[in-house]
Amino acid sequence: MSSTDSPPPPAGPPARRSGWRTALMIVVGVILLFPGLCALAFGAGGGRDPMVIMIVLVCLLVSAGGIWLIAAAIGGRNAKRPPAGP
Repeated sequence: MSSTDSPPPPAGPPARRSGWRTALMIVVGVILLFPGLCALAFGAGGGRDPMVIMIVLVCLLVSAGGIWLIAAAIGGRNAKRPPAGP
């Protein structure tokens, strides 16, 4: 029996993300931080109503998504750079 499987093509350099996409990710991430700031203000107000606590938690989750988006934009930009030569 002969094998007709061919080896996979060599992997080239990873595709670079455009600067506009990175900037858009950062801007959207910063916008998503605002609900977290409001949640901290309401949480500091001492509201003990269960509905207020749920809203604060949802806002903090949205803000965590904004932090993740900013980190992905910055980390993705740095990870795609070619290594510096001698």
